[in-house]
Amino acid sequence: MSTATAGKAPTVPRTANGGNALTGTIGLLRFGLRRDRVRLTVWILALVVGTVSTASNFKTLYADPADRASVVATMDSPAGLAMTGPRHYLDDYGFGAMLGHQMLGFMAVMVGLMSVLIVTRHTRNEEETGRAELVRSAVVGRHAHLAAALALAVLADLVLALLLALTLGGMGIDGIDTGGSLLYGFAHAAVGITFAAVAAVTAQITPHTRGASGMALAVVGVAYVLRAAGDAGGNGALAWLSPIGWAQRTFVYVDNRWWPLLLCLVLAVLCAASGFVLSTRRDVGAGLRASRLGSAVASDALSRPFGFALRLHRGMLTGFGAGMFLMGAMYGSILGDAEDMLGNIDQIQEALRKIGGASVAESFASMVMVVLSVVAAVYVVMAALRPRAEETAGRAEPLLATGLSRTRWVGSHLAVAMAGGTALLLLAGVGFGIAGAASASDAGLFLDLVTAALAYAPALWVTVGVAVVLFGWFPRASAAAWIVPVYAFVVGYLGQLLRFPGWMSDLSPFGHVPQLPAAPMSWTPMVVLTLVAAGLVRVGLEGFRRRDLETK
Repeated sequence: MSTATAGKAPTVPRTANGGNALTGTIGLLRFGLRRDRVRLTVWILALVVGTVSTASNFKTLYADPADRASVVATMDSPAGLAMTGPRHYLDDYGFGAMLGHQMLGFMAVMVGLMSVLIVTRHTRNEEETGRAELVRSAVVGRHAHLAAALALAVLADLVLALLLALTLGGMGIDGIDTGGSLLYGFAHAAVGITFAAVAAVTAQITPHTRGASGMALAVVGVAYVLRAAGDAGGNGALAWLSPIGWAQRTFVYVDNRWWPLLLCLVLAVLCAASGFVLSTRRDVGAGLRASRLGSAVASDALSRPFGFALRLHRGMLTGFGAGMFLMGAMYGSILGDAEDMLGNIDQIQEALRKIGGASVAESFASMVMVVLSVVAAVYVVMAALRPRAEETAGRAEPLLATGLSRTRWVGSHLAVAMAGGTALLLLAGVGFGIAGAASASDAGLFLDLVTAALAYAPALWVTVGVAVVLFGWFPRASAAAWIVPVYAFVVGYLGQLLRFPGWMSDLSPFGHVPQLPAAPMSWTPMVVLTLVAAGLVRVGLEGFRRRDLETK
């Protein structure tokens, strides 16, 4: 940490007027690149592979013009446009327009997530852990951390843009040309840079990393909702308030308009400049918004481990709960159109024959359940790794110095993760069930969809088990727990399109869950997954009991 800046920092002295406020930026950028070399590689490759594989499968899934016409008919509805993008893409729905319409909005959210996490990790998290203060004791300028974090995010976004342009432009797919691919890549970069700049502002507001990330991700969510509402409304006015809407209004592969990206860059410059200005109005480690003082007397629930853990997790749990309900409702709103949208596609019919007797709507619902469960898995990984954050921040040591045992302390966080993950599935199932039953005019679907969502609970518990094993025995490798939801998404969602072999699905706990409502219920894998989860949690707790606590 300190070696990257103390030994190679420029020799320009610091002055009170801030003229050398960027001193050390290059050293911190190089340090950030080294720290995130694996993390960024995985992010960028996952985004590129996901896009390229989808574009490749368009040729197979929609090879017949009649298939594309069927998709256009389905997408040309408020629900369909809210899920994808502006209607203008539907006028000439070739493979390029299909890629821009269906993938650009969704992937822009992922790029925004990556950029936000890069900035908050290298700014607010460095201050929260005390490393920023140590680094700034050397010859490092006041704005060096923020400038380096933004430069790292911009660099990652540009690399992603170039890789998307090169790979898509070289695939030789009709309608996906080199010029459009270049615009497609840089549309992603523009959105990512914009949200990185937004994170530069939120990192100044709160003294906590999770708060800064949460506020920036809330902006990403609002941008997506504005885009969806604007496109669903038809006039697109609300979509012009969203950076994601600006990127989609480049009409990539259709009109190839570059000028909407200038709006992203202007907003990015304004937000980044605001971040630098706001950073001068607070102390290192503090936020513009001071933490609220708590009550002088803790409630009875707060004095217990589970109540205290629930208090720490409630903000994130509430945010994910609202998002899961809305996500389920959005998918449910188009469930009634699934037959028209997918019924004429040969690959879907082949999958139905393998399942045996399931309808198109039921198969579509089972596919949606994979997506919803993976999002819930993202929450349980974050919740299960919270003890690691508490440990490295030095907040676990005072608690464990009391009569609180290690097992009860970690167990309370795991209980919140497991119960919270199950509650998220329930909310997603309720949202999906209400909207799905209404769109399909079949009230009986409600209970089926709620049950289908809850069937993924044991797989979530196994995910928690993997995280606690890593935390207990290999704490420095705790972040490897993210492999479980990422692998589940790639194999469970894209695997059916790319026709991965069956053994790859068996490696994921989500691959053993009965694909309700398209397949009949099977209790054996549910019981086995529950037992595996219990075993993993037991092993992880034993590992944490045996190892030393990392103290500051």
